[in-house]
Parts: sequence; structure tokens; C-alpha cells
Amino acid sequence: MTADAPISALWPDPSPAPLDDDALTALYRRADTPQLRMNFVTSVDGAVSLDGYSAGLSGEPDKRVFRLLRMVCDALLVAAGTLRHEGYRALRLDEQRRAWRRRHGLAEYPTLVVVSNSLDLDPAQAAFADAPVRPMVLTRDGAPAAPDLAAVADLVHCGADEVDLAVGLAELRRRGLEQVLCEGGPHLFGALTAADLVDEVCLSVAPLLAGAGAGRITAGTPSPARHLPLRHVLLAGDGTLLLRHARP
Repeated sequence: MTADAPISALWPDPSPAPLDDDALTALYRRADTPQLRMNFVTSVDGAVSLDGYSAGLSGEPDKRVFRLLRMVCDALLVAAGTLRHEGYRALRLDEQRRAWRRRHGLAEYPTLVVVSNSLDLDPAQAAFADAPVRPMVLTRDGAPAAPDLAAVADLVHCGADEVDLAVGLAELRRRGLEQVLCEGGPHLFGALTAADLVDEVCLSVAPLLAGAGAGRITAGTPSPARHLPLRHVLLAGDGTLLLRHARP
């Protein structure tokens, strides 16, 4: 872990002193019950990307929380389109993070879980080919056969015409993957919200205006508003706000 991104607490317990790794981990600790946590970064004007990629919005403070959230989860959930577009690599952690997981009785690495209706995935992509733990792919019953993909990942069918996310999450929990971190993209976020499956949102607000053109962090069919109370506000030295919202 790194201390190169000074972050302090603004609310509910203000403290100007930079949070060390243990204090930051405590703020983003694992829940006592199964949980789906979303993690996104956005600009002040609500953009989900800069020049087409989320990385353009992400500074060191956001990356620090990003790495921490991966450390404490059981599974990392991501849509196939995001996996392809963002060029996901193998889900690996450094030795310090793996040691933290061992001390807390967790597997050394979280499991990558990809949501795909079409199975249009490249088994040679490092996210699969170099994975330290065999990934899972949640797909629909009518998806085309993908023997090459099945050689590098477990294909889990859940839903007839499209992936039933509630069934998919239940299957993850049946396998002991109770703390699920989702990194999007926007359509998966929208579908999880519509299904009322989102328990927590960790949102980094980058101190910049992206301008017109970029989409929001959520997309898809409109759904009812969901109340998600604010739990903490952190401020990084570069002006990034780190917000955490969670169900009561």
C-alpha cells in the first residue's frame, strides 16, 4: 500500500491528519453481511470518462481507494464491455495486500466475475489467461457455445434471455463470494440499481470539468429512485472528494 496520496476525513468525524492505511481500510471495511459495493470515479460535471476512458479521471487518491477496495472484496464484478474497453489485466495484488488477506482468512486473490450475454470475450486477454484465480463468467442460457472461453473460466448460466443478476449474485454467495465489488460499467450499474441489488456506492469526484460528451456513471432503462444515505466524506490533497453511501 502507499502513503503517497494524503487523504483526510471531513465528515462525520473530521480530522485534518492524513489517514494511514489502517484507518482508511477501517473506513472501507468488509460488511458483516453479504454486500454488493459499486466503485466509480466521476468529474464534477458528472462524466464517467475523459477521452473515452475512466482512467483519465483517476488520480492517485482514487487509485489508492481503488486498490484498497479490491483488497477487501471476495469477487470483482465487471461487465464484458468494460473489461474489453478498459483493457483489464489479471486481477493481481502485491504481497502486502495478499498478506492482509491471509491475516483475515481470505483467499490471496479475489475472483474476477464478468457479466456477458454474448460471450464475446477473448480467452487470451490477460484478465483470463494470466488470472491467479480461475475467473467466472455470468451468462444467459441461450448464449453461443464458447469452448475456448470455458477452458479459462467457469461459465455460469443464470437467466434465459439475459443474465439474471439476482440469480448470479446468489450463485456467487453460494460459492462463498459474499463481498462483491463492482466496477461497472454504466449499464451494469443501471441494471443492478433497477434490480435493487446495490448496497453501497463509493464515489470519487475528481476536481475537473470534463465538458459535454461523456456519459454518466449509470445508464439503461429508468428505474425508481433509491435512498442511499451518505456514510463518510474524505478529502484528498489534490482536491478529490471520496464519498461513501450505503444502505441503512
